[in-house]
Amino acid sequence: MTERIYEAIKKASSLLSSKDLDENAAQLLMEFVTNKSGASLLADMRDYLTKTQQTAFWKHTEELLTGKPIQHIIGYEMFYGRQFEVNGNVLIPRPETEELVENALKISMKLFETKDIHMADIGTGSGAIAISFKKEWPEATVAATDISEEALKVAERNAKKNEADITFYQGNLTEPIKQQKWDVVLSNPPYIAPEESAAMSKTVVDFEPKHALFAEEDGLYFYKKLAKELPRVMKTPSLIGLEIGYQQGTAVRELFQKAFPEAQVEIIQDINGKDRMIFCEIHE
Repeated sequence: MTERIYEAIKKASSLLSSKDLDENAAQLLMEFVTNKSGASLLADMRDYLTKTQQTAFWKHTEELLTGKPIQHIIGYEMFYGRQFEVNGNVLIPRPETEELVENALKISMKLFETKDIHMADIGTGSGAIAISFKKEWPEATVAATDISEEALKVAERNAKKNEADITFYQGNLTEPIKQQKWDVVLSNPPYIAPEESAAMSKTVVDFEPKHALFAEEDGLYFYKKLAKELPRVMKTPSLIGLEIGYQQGTAVRELFQKAFPEAQVEIIQDINGKDRMIFCEIHE
């Protein structure tokens, strides 16, 4: 006799918890293995697993116990209500980044008189920011850049799956898009100082791409580069939106206020009340 669904979830959650890993991953894994949505899984908690399901569940639980992210096992993460393929070549999109997109859309609605705008996402990774913006603002012409060829392959598949018309460019920061001027530029660059890695979860450090996580100069390296490069590619009016580390607000705001002396630069907090975004509104 195999286990009941709820018994397997309970046991796996307990094992994950004992290793300081995310115990909710057990439920997500069970949804994946049984091919049930959250609601139908709850209704069927007392059902027995098939032999095949039980074998798959415990095999993948072993992977979770090494710290492997659940998203790498099931192959996707949800972002802004859509499914995005993820693997070891791209950062797993976070809820905080959804707030960057949401605020960018809100500010852009007020800032631009026309819907026909040009938006660029720098360091696109899975393509989550660029694709979500395009889906919410269909009239926008959207481009996305990344230095990683492997990341761009993932982003292109995500654009196709989500039926979003995006132009992708390989290259460093603004290099591939510097021939044009832009209404909106968004970016979630690497912003963790390398010395912070010791305090981070192994799920992140061991399995997500280090080039997408860490930045020199106390995590400020890419903000300094962007503050230097973006003045040449922004239209007037225009908007820059950046995700930041929660302790970097003042430093990044100063960089962009210096780069755009006439702009309105503000720090916006995330849902947890932490400094998480910088928006730089450039006016006439």
